[in-house]
Amino acid sequence: MTTTTWNTDRPWRGIMVATTLPFREDLSVDHDAYAEHVAWLIANGCDGVVPNGSLGEYQTLTDAERAQVVRTAVEAAGDGARVMPGVSAYGSAEARHWAEQAAEAGAGSVLLLPPNTYRADATAVRAHYTEVAGVGIPIVAYNNPFDTKVDLTPDLLARLHGDGSIVAVKEFSGDVRRAYEIAELAPELDLLIGADDVLLELAVAGAVGWIAGYPNAFPASCAELYHAAVAGDLTTALPLYKSLHSLLRWDSKTEFVQSIKLSMDIAGRPGGPTRPPRHPLTGTIEAAVRTATEKAVANGHH
Repeated sequence: MTTTTWNTDRPWRGIMVATTLPFREDLSVDHDAYAEHVAWLIANGCDGVVPNGSLGEYQTLTDAERAQVVRTAVEAAGDGARVMPGVSAYGSAEARHWAEQAAEAGAGSVLLLPPNTYRADATAVRAHYTEVAGVGIPIVAYNNPFDTKVDLTPDLLARLHGDGSIVAVKEFSGDVRRAYEIAELAPELDLLIGADDVLLELAVAGAVGWIAGYPNAFPASCAELYHAAVAGDLTTALPLYKSLHSLLRWDSKTEFVQSIKLSMDIAGRPGGPTRPPRHPLTGTIEAAVRTATEKAVANGHH
């Protein structure tokens, strides 16, 4: 029977939270606050964390900060297998370096974008994943064609899986129809929900995990939603999904980092500022995120 909960054999399953990273007022990394947040997420129903993803603002970190974030997450999680660092980089050699660093720190898997500075063809994409896979740590591919301009289509994912380069895919395209084609072409490849606002659709289509954004603010409610959705309990899942969807959709927007951090601030979590070039939300966007978050709090989500 396929399990949809975290386990040591397939530690990329379950709810893996793409963690935000708390900064102090001077925009230095607050590792103590981050460690507390990681431990709090796991204590409140999440299975693990994904540091150094886009939500963790990895592009703005120094190499030393990026490495320390992984070490902090592993220590705070209590079990390195619960940590899936993002290892994306401009070059394959640098991505491999970060995969090696994650393995040395004791992480259980890593998350890897395709080359993201040009429209790499299938040959280049396969070579990129093969290079990083040489480290030996399980790789979850991240399909985000909006930001990378490289689309990991079901056919290409099947080739990557056939190469032995990937064990799962974080599917962020928003095209839920792909779930069925991926299952047909690569039935052993794990499908992970990659965008919060298609959670229910991908769960019903067979996803076995969720690389999640909004559990940063509301872990218990999101955990309840995920487990009901993957169990096919629509009586529980659908009302929860409808109640949270005005918030979950911000995970897929350009301002997703600021939006989730603002929601965390409102919910009493260490959201805080973002590093430039991201700037605080203002105007109608801030008002919309605030309204959706305050509604979620008023509805008892936590």
